[in-house]
Amino acid sequence: MWGAGPPLFAALWGLPAGNVQPAYTVRTHKIESRPDPENRFAFRLCPSTPERMRTLFLGDVMGRAGRAAITDRLPRLRAEWKLDFVVVNGENASNGAGLSADHAKLLLAAGADCLTLGDHAFDQKDMMGFIDSEPRILRPLNFAKQAPGRGHRLFTDARGRKVLVLQVLGQVFMKRAFDDPFSAADAVLRAHPLGGQAQMILLDMHCEATSEKMGMGHFCDGRASLVVGTHTHVPTGDAQILPGGTGYLTDAGMCGDYNSVIGMDKEEPMRRFVTGMGKTRFQPALGEATLSGVLVETDDRTGKAQSIRMIRQGGRLEPAGP
Repeated sequence: MWGAGPPLFAALWGLPAGNVQPAYTVRTHKIESRPDPENRFAFRLCPSTPERMRTLFLGDVMGRAGRAAITDRLPRLRAEWKLDFVVVNGENASNGAGLSADHAKLLLAAGADCLTLGDHAFDQKDMMGFIDSEPRILRPLNFAKQAPGRGHRLFTDARGRKVLVLQVLGQVFMKRAFDDPFSAADAVLRAHPLGGQAQMILLDMHCEATSEKMGMGHFCDGRASLVVGTHTHVPTGDAQILPGGTGYLTDAGMCGDYNSVIGMDKEEPMRRFVTGMGKTRFQPALGEATLSGVLVETDDRTGKAQSIRMIRQGGRLEPAGP
């Protein structure tokens, strides 16, 4: 009977055999009812829209200007852009050297779900004790083994989805030798398969060399949702989705005043470049800051990136957003 095809269906429904539409087509599991052009009954199974997560990552917060930009703009952007999760690198938020407990609380209250640090993780001495009481702050995974805190954590967003955040320090051109970042990241990623235990995985690669950052991106391709570089304070223009589905950006830039030398007031760095001699300590520039970072949209089922956009808001740099 079922092999009789359209003529039999035409007879059963009283339709002309030459104008028969299939009763249904199987494509996915979502059913959508619709009339045909002549108001005959029909229905079809059509593609469902995959659920997606929107994650914003903001680069190194630089001094008072960077903190002000976060507190002034992040709450509004979180609402306007319908952000599900926000990670902020707070490495230089306290006078350009580390992150104090009070400034960490300020950034978290402004809307950050997680703060990452870097090689200056404990320049502010109160962070030594505070980091163990505040699980939303992460220091580098491959930092000294006796260091307080931890380098990765599985978070839960407002809709119950799991977000893994981890940070590693690079080795090339860094002032001190850190443990191998690749093996450190590998161990965490093996324990948290993308699309399984975590719907979204973000890795902050904090280092000097662009080549090392790119190497980490390819090393994690298909195993992380986003690999983004920090530390050099200059945003790169290579936001992309790698072949395995990982979003990638070599450096997110800084949240700071770009009328500066990587966030520092120009006078003292320029003196040292020109004369080879220093006179005073570096001080963060205090002009209007630009929020710099990256916005990635990921598929809840696979954890892979579906879109990636560079973010620049306020200050001197050309605006960019979703």
